[in-house]
Amino acid sequence: MTASSAASSLSTPPAPTLTSVSLADTPTPSAPRGRLLLCLVTLYLVWGSTYLAIRWVLQGGMPPFLASGTRFLLAGTLMFAALWLKGTPVPTGRQWGASAVVGTLLLGVGNGGLVFAQQWVPSGVAALVVGSLPMWSALFGGLFGQWPGKLERWGLAVGFGGIVLLNLGGELGGSLLPTLVLLVSPASWALGSVLGRRMPMPTGLMAPAAQMLCGGALMLLFGLLRGESFDVMPEPRAWAAFAYLVTFGSLVGYSAYAYMMRHASPSLATSYAYVNPVVAVLLGAVFAGESLSPMAWVAMAAILGAVVLLTRKR
Repeated sequence: MTASSAASSLSTPPAPTLTSVSLADTPTPSAPRGRLLLCLVTLYLVWGSTYLAIRWVLQGGMPPFLASGTRFLLAGTLMFAALWLKGTPVPTGRQWGASAVVGTLLLGVGNGGLVFAQQWVPSGVAALVVGSLPMWSALFGGLFGQWPGKLERWGLAVGFGGIVLLNLGGELGGSLLPTLVLLVSPASWALGSVLGRRMPMPTGLMAPAAQMLCGGALMLLFGLLRGESFDVMPEPRAWAAFAYLVTFGSLVGYSAYAYMMRHASPSLATSYAYVNPVVAVLLGAVFAGESLSPMAWVAMAAILGAVVLLTRKR
């Protein structure tokens, strides 16, 4: 989920904010349709490709938490420095605290758990579990007073059915710990997304910058405590995948996700979880020689139909 992703592309109108709002509020009506569409396409395509990039990073000799922590620390530092030089206000102590909570849930547990589990769990099965994220998001959103509408509920049901068809016959592997971590990962990401709409976050893109700094530092520390180290020089493909995760997966994708969580409903903002497995399967067919079964094509049709239901109201 990957974890485990459009800052410069979002020009006008005024910069979005991630200030504390109630989940009972409706999405900001003034959000431009074109900007929302750009963010959705970014999340669908970019974050769908991160499954393959994470696999290459792990196969190339990079340890999971050190690599993920370094990835988000580097991306967060670059974004924070650019915003600071532009005169964006530095987060207050209260905002840093909120960023630490949300960054821990989204990145430390959410993305970190996905990367950890992908050492044993096949990517297709990981996509199945991550596909439950919109349901977790709807559940947590409902607990705070924003239950999904009838059309969105149908979209959630159809989309999850498509995810099940796409991964029918997959196994979670023989180890209990990676399975449990993977099951907790989307729930933690959904809870962090919901809390991020209620807590006093920094304004604009300073919010994802602070979250990446906090979440990245946590993962890096956890990796060191686990005894992770770079025992061998990673392969060139792993370095290229790592650079892709920093620039597109973190700087671009995570900024787009932060914007969506401020200006769209949780169900729409997390609808990428239904499209990402489709993108991951197609990339696997192109770069890993995997073939698509007839059931996979039916599953993809169901997933895209769910996206239509989720986005129609918006």
